[in-house]
Amino acid sequence: MVLYEYVTQEQLAGFDKYKYSAVDTNPLSVYVMHPFWNFVVKFLPTWLAPNLITFTGFMFLVLNFVMLAFYDFDFNASAARHEHVPSLVWVAAAIFNFLAYTLDGVDGKQARRTNSSTPLGELFDHGLDSWACIFFVATVYSIFGRGESGVGVVTLYYILWVVLFSFILSHWEKYNTGILFLPWGYDMSQVTISLVYLVTAVVGVETWYQPILFHFLYRDLFTFMIVACSFTVTLPMSLYNVLKAYRNNSLKHSSLYEAFLPFLSPVLLFILSTTWVLYSPSNILELQPRIFYLMVGTAFANVTCKLIVCQMSNTRCQALSWLLLPMLVVVALAVTGVFANETLLLYLWTSAVILAHIHYGVSVVQQLSSHFKIFAFSLKKPNSD
Repeated sequence: MVLYEYVTQEQLAGFDKYKYSAVDTNPLSVYVMHPFWNFVVKFLPTWLAPNLITFTGFMFLVLNFVMLAFYDFDFNASAARHEHVPSLVWVAAAIFNFLAYTLDGVDGKQARRTNSSTPLGELFDHGLDSWACIFFVATVYSIFGRGESGVGVVTLYYILWVVLFSFILSHWEKYNTGILFLPWGYDMSQVTISLVYLVTAVVGVETWYQPILFHFLYRDLFTFMIVACSFTVTLPMSLYNVLKAYRNNSLKHSSLYEAFLPFLSPVLLFILSTTWVLYSPSNILELQPRIFYLMVGTAFANVTCKLIVCQMSNTRCQALSWLLLPMLVVVALAVTGVFANETLLLYLWTSAVILAHIHYGVSVVQQLSSHFKIFAFSLKKPNSD
């Protein structure tokens, strides 16, 4: 039984015609990771559903987020004169992160190996990837924290948005060109961060207090690499590919207005959340950074998933996500002081956003499973017994 039919009949018809098209030119991915994943997938049982592999990998990232939340809820643990996260936790974080990355790489190979590739599998994979952004970024933040040699919570908020927009660019590109250009930064970041977790376990967070050169700290390198990669590689390449399609009359949508329409909801989400940050009476981001990041990342994932559905079904992206309307009310209640307990308001709204996103995800998976006459987490066919 489908909870709610979010996917329209037009979109279901589009999914029936969908063909996967992607370009991966990253040397690390092509020459190192794909051969490794091809080796790993041979050890997986052929009865194991690809979506179960995808979901398990995602849950490793959630586990990292929860584990670091227990030891470093406010991102202060890495600061001087604070009790640091135990070394074994960083070892576990490294293992879980690399396992998540590996499972994300082998799920598609398992699908082809078991002849079970479907549009649902790709949607499920990329949908969870969009939500994984917040769990990954928040866990990495605990390495540096918000101390003197760390990164301020407001700075990290904007870094999070750089990561989120970098993620959506690939799917905006595919929405317009029909081809998913896989970003180089993903593979590099996953391998690097897994190693950084291990190094942190061995040498301690104090190592990251030291300047690399003069007064240039590791936290400055961390910030510079993320921002520089996004604005000098990811963004220019995405714009180039879309504008090239426009000049060649191969753009999948009728005008540049239609081409840029998917950015409306993410930009409005950024404006609303930033308004809350800047005009919060109680400085909510300083009080509850982890929960605020979780709220933003989950709301962003919800918006992104709807774009991925439109991209894969070759349908027009909806201009406005309904989730932004209640959020407008929530932000207004917060910044005007009408709702006095801002922390409580944030927790209530974050819970609502998470539940709404889970409801959306479960409903879409159920709907597409029913449409394609498959089980999401099993290779058995319905009514096959």
